[in-house]
Order: sequence, then C-alpha cells, then structure tokens
Amino acid sequence: MEKKKPIKRHRALQPLSRQHHFGLLFSWKLRKGFSKNIDPERLQKYASWFFEKEIKPHFEAEEKYVFTVLKEDNKLIHRALKEHRRIENLFKENENPEKSLSQLEEELDAHIRFEERILFNEIQKVATASQLEKISEIHSENLSRPEYPDPFWEN
Repeated sequence: MEKKKPIKRHRALQPLSRQHHFGLLFSWKLRKGFSKNIDPERLQKYASWFFEKEIKPHFEAEEKYVFTVLKEDNKLIHRALKEHRRIENLFKENENPEKSLSQLEEELDAHIRFEERILFNEIQKVATASQLEKISEIHSENLSRPEYPDPFWEN
C-alpha cells in the first residue's frame, strides 16, 4: 500500500489549518462525551462556548479573506459556504441537543477534511503571492487558547 504524503500547507494558511485541528479535537471531545453518557445539556454548553470562541471567528476569516481567492461561482466555495451555514445551524439548534450535537460532530469533521484535502489545496494552487500575503497579514493567530472550565472528556 502506497503511503500518502502529508499535505504541505502554505505558511499563510497554516494558522487556519491549526484551527482545523482544534475543530477535529472538538468533534473527538463530543464523541468522548457521548461515550461517557455525559448529559447533552452539558455538551451543548461546551458547543456554544466553542462556537463563539473558535468557529465563528474562523468561519468569518475564511469567508472574508480565504474563499475570495477563488471565483464567486466556484463549486468548492459554494459547498464550503453551504456547509458553514449548516454547521452554524447545528451549533445553534437547542430543540434536541443529542441529535444536533451528534450530527454536528460528524458534519464538522467531514467539513474540515474537505477543506484541508480539497479546498485549501485548490486555493494554494491559484492564489497569487499578494493574496497569500494578505491572508498572512490579516490572520493573526491567538496562541493562547482559553481553556473550557468543564473538561468532561477527561477520565
């Protein structure tokens, strides 16, 4: 079996890729919470916190600065924007937290993998040096991440 080469991400997009890692970790924490039978209301509080601290600013940066590298009618951009809206709605859904969080965990995971494996590679291919520089300037990464006060996923 041929081993896949790791994706070489342009430095301008690396902070967003690191944020994607935290999104995958969020999905893992939800799975862990479900496997430990954590109250869905408790998981919902974590999801709301994560949405405000991580997802909302991340989506805004992608939509304003990264997605604009490709043409407005690009099918990959349409897919990403549609998934962003769907994911936002799942974060905000309060009627049936168990169901919406389960869907959120799966859809966020799939969305991140789509962006990392397909969309960002396409953006890297077509972006000009000045576009990448603009992304690099605008996207300042906050290295000190706030800790969620209820680590339900531990032990």
